[in-house]
Amino acid sequence: MIHYWLILLAIAVAIAYLADKIKQPYPTLLVVAGLLLGLIPIPALHDLKVYVASDQVFQTAVILIFLSALIGDAALKLHFQEVRANKRPILLLSLLGTLLTFVLIGGLCYWLLGLSLQKALVFGALMAATDPVSVLSIFKSMGLNKKLSVIVEGESLANDGVAVVLFKIALATTALSMSGVTSGTLEFGKVVLGGMIIGIVGGFIASRITSRIDNYLVEIGLSIVLFYGVFEVAELFHLSGVISVVFAGLLLGTYGKNVGMSDMTHEKMDSFWETIAFIANALIFLMVGLEISNINFADKWFEIGGSILIVLISRFIAVYVSLTMDRDIPSAWKPIIAWGGLKGSLSIALILGVSPSFEGRDLLLAMTFSNVVFSLLVQGTTLGKLVSILRVK
Repeated sequence: MIHYWLILLAIAVAIAYLADKIKQPYPTLLVVAGLLLGLIPIPALHDLKVYVASDQVFQTAVILIFLSALIGDAALKLHFQEVRANKRPILLLSLLGTLLTFVLIGGLCYWLLGLSLQKALVFGALMAATDPVSVLSIFKSMGLNKKLSVIVEGESLANDGVAVVLFKIALATTALSMSGVTSGTLEFGKVVLGGMIIGIVGGFIASRITSRIDNYLVEIGLSIVLFYGVFEVAELFHLSGVISVVFAGLLLGTYGKNVGMSDMTHEKMDSFWETIAFIANALIFLMVGLEISNINFADKWFEIGGSILIVLISRFIAVYVSLTMDRDIPSAWKPIIAWGGLKGSLSIALILGVSPSFEGRDLLLAMTFSNVVFSLLVQGTTLGKLVSILRVK
């Protein structure tokens, strides 16, 4: 199966090169290419499409292979001082904002679309996650305000972990009750806090080890072990692997770099993870488009259209309500943060991991895929225009 990945990578790199030449964000162009390849019958690529679009391959690639690398790379480069300086809006958006989005989407899908409570909550959790990769690649191309970029990146990294926890709780929820809400809240706190502790401990140990080594190859190897290791340990104890990687990356990227990395190691490590992240991103966005060949949209258009409106409205409400508690955020930033809350491959991978016997799985998959593609192709391509209209530099 290695030749499938080589072909996929060759296509992804070629499209990313084209995107650079025509000055377009490569995630958008890759998704479009994936959609076209998925819809157009090409005999030579039939076996590749069947393989890549299969549930197990997509989920395994995104969750087990790419996710730790992507989050680790972003956290490694997000300096703790910047996070601390903007901790208030980041925490408000990633905790309160994510919870509000989850509740609003779940409630509106239950009341307006007629989904069962469990399906509505599962979909709410899937849509509560925003994709840092998509929006940051667009933000970087526009050269936006550093503080705004840090807030969006910090929220995206943190809320991925929060949304995954909410998703797992929603899957086990069949009815609302006071005891259920209490147990769900306690489980949420345990999973998030436990993930933070594992990430901090792992990041601290790795940082101390790097302080005794002066070999960039060994230190880069150690960072790979760190990111994938804390993810696996956290998941082994039913804690948040995503949050573990975030905190491990933050610690290694600040404390570790300060106490034990030479300038050469620092530069080589950043280059290594930037390359890995690019390859992972390129493959993921192409795979998202190809997934269309595996989804049945028949008789689901009302739910799909309604869900897109509900997700957009809920996101705006959640952002504006959350940021009312931080008066330092300019009003022109709020619609950019709300419109820039793009969805990504994590949402699709999560729903693909649900058992086929789960009632309504096909509907939720079609709704999730449609929202992800809409956010990348519509929100992603118009975000620059919104920035220009609001005159945000």
